[in-house]
Amino acid sequence: MEKSGKTFVNKVEKILAAAHSMHRDELLFSYKGIFYPTTVCSPEVFQALESFEARSDDVILAGYPKTGTNWLSQILTDLIDISQKKTPGSESGVKAEQVKELPFLEFGDAEKYVRMSKYPSPRFIATHLRPENLPKSVFKNKVKILLLIRNPKDVATSYYHFSNGLASLPSYETWDDFFTDFMTKKTAFGCYFEYLSEWNKYADQENIMTITYEEVKENPALAVKTIAAFLGIPLNEEQLQLVVERCSFQSMKKNSEKTHGKFGNVLFRKGGVSDWKNLFTEDQNEKMDKAFEEHIAGTKLGKKLKYDLYCKA
Repeated sequence: MEKSGKTFVNKVEKILAAAHSMHRDELLFSYKGIFYPTTVCSPEVFQALESFEARSDDVILAGYPKTGTNWLSQILTDLIDISQKKTPGSESGVKAEQVKELPFLEFGDAEKYVRMSKYPSPRFIATHLRPENLPKSVFKNKVKILLLIRNPKDVATSYYHFSNGLASLPSYETWDDFFTDFMTKKTAFGCYFEYLSEWNKYADQENIMTITYEEVKENPALAVKTIAAFLGIPLNEEQLQLVVERCSFQSMKKNSEKTHGKFGNVLFRKGGVSDWKNLFTEDQNEKMDKAFEEHIAGTKLGKKLKYDLYCKA
């Protein structure tokens, strides 16, 4: 684990160093109408990804940036370790084998998918991509997908701080500037409301389970149990408590320098709910409320978000 962990941290530090030498306008590129970060994605990678062969026993975590994907990645890799009679965090665990790659399916080089084809099952795969941009084999082979969503106002707030802390994304002088870009599809990975709307088309499929950031925050033990049941992984009480302890924000933030290097300080900021109240103006609240109504209110995912509870002042 130590050696492969260092490999990942070294890759991240090289990416950040490369971003520092780039002009702001060079940090994002557009592919099929959506912006992506230049330092970790490329058109060549997306073209190679189309032929990626997903396996029916792969486990995919799908989530827009800043919805809690690193948090849920911890839970899922620990559960997969337990299913294979391994101790989470040990040298034989899932992360030890796969951590040499950048953690998201769309991050890295075009040869990545050849290397991934040699990984033993089950493979854990995370992605920020919309469903229409995933390889067709994902849906053809009915891969189990955990879809993670979060209230849009906290997503925007967290994304703003993240952008200003990470060299590989454009930074912003003001929150107002970021909010404008977020609402006009100019941030990396596109419009969050469109993301939700596209995934909503798949929300009823039996191989897809939707969970919200807020429900995991409210009751981590219940969330871990529910996810484990979805994946068909039996858990005893001791295993459950181990996963819950390891996935706590405090535990992950404490270990972040070891797991993510300098990137850890940017990745684990607050881990809370309702931070949006510190930034949003009345006009911005109205604009986001309107966008929610237009794109996702009344749908399965829209109801799941409990917008009135988490996004109304």
